[in-house]
Amino acid sequence: MQKFLLLLLSLVLLGPLGIDLYLPTIPAIAIGLGSSEAVIQSTISLFILVLGLGQIIAGPLVDKYGRKPIALVGIIIYMIGAAMAALSTTPTLFVASRLLQGVAVCCTAVVAFSGVRDRMNGNEAARAFGFLNGTLNIVPALAPLLGGLLAEAFGWRAPFWFLVAYGAAVLVLIAFYLPETRPADTKPVTGLPLKQYWRILNDDRFLIFTLVNAGAMGMALTYVSLAPNVLMGTAGLTPLQFSLAFGANGFWIMLVSFFANRIIHKVGRPVCLATGSVLMLLGAVTLTLGVSFLPAEMQNTWWAYMLPVACACAGLAFMMGPATSYALEPYSNEAGVASALVGSVQMAGGAALGLLAMALPLPPKLSLALVMLVGCLLALRARYASKSIKGTLIKIQ
Repeated sequence: MQKFLLLLLSLVLLGPLGIDLYLPTIPAIAIGLGSSEAVIQSTISLFILVLGLGQIIAGPLVDKYGRKPIALVGIIIYMIGAAMAALSTTPTLFVASRLLQGVAVCCTAVVAFSGVRDRMNGNEAARAFGFLNGTLNIVPALAPLLGGLLAEAFGWRAPFWFLVAYGAAVLVLIAFYLPETRPADTKPVTGLPLKQYWRILNDDRFLIFTLVNAGAMGMALTYVSLAPNVLMGTAGLTPLQFSLAFGANGFWIMLVSFFANRIIHKVGRPVCLATGSVLMLLGAVTLTLGVSFLPAEMQNTWWAYMLPVACACAGLAFMMGPATSYALEPYSNEAGVASALVGSVQMAGGAALGLLAMALPLPPKLSLALVMLVGCLLALRARYASKSIKGTLIKIQ
């Protein structure tokens, strides 16, 4: 099973690598293509938007044609998109390449999370989802540094050629080693199953637990969006110091996720949800108290921002695995569609929550604290709902 999870992880990594690897090269790309930095930066939002909405279409395809064929198609599209970016000569072509990669990641992400649901349930599924979500945090820690080194040595196009090479390696692994996991009783899908989506979204259990992930994603996106302004603009960190602080938090989330996955069998999913909500609340409270009571010179230090963030990110690590497994458990015969909805609500809902918080007339730290509070309340609601879910499901052999 460990080999199976590592294969799924190789698919999941296509998304964050596609976002984080080229971040340090944005100014060079803008110069190289004769564009503004704002246009190149907008490709990050476009990538995430396509990733969130496109899963609604990818889900039915995964259920209709199987996990492995859609994964292979997604990887090939990803490689084509990366090559287009590396060969771009105009901003329009570059933007198109990023949209194409976003479409590709829709496919591979749905396959990965459907695969977990196909093979596992209950605490085992929660551990698997936690492993995938937690390990992803090493990418924001290392990818910008790798992308910067590649660009410094070979130019801004080099990170995209790296993505082509990584895609080729994953293509070989998936083609030869990933088994087809679609259950035989999977419901056939024809066209876009709007009624099926509506039925699942009207399930209180699905919505309650999926919104936990949206709250956690909203917190993460708000933190990432505000971090450059707070840490470099206010706290005065250099770009290198910022990268170290940003990367250290990624490793911290990975460490907490590993710990949470190790103890979930002993304490259970409800306890993990409660722990996550408390940690999220603690992050919100300490961030607010720092703004309200710390002297001005201490408010502007990096740790006054990063310590509450680390606390809330630990809460995220406890919450997302259990919430995902609870949401998907009733949908064993339509896991592709349900997994697609989880991803879509998580990405689109988290982005909406983050944008709303940043649009409020509040200082950046208080905006982030507000999102942390929302994440806490959503997790508490899910913890209360888990009381009515009886029985413990085990791993499917």
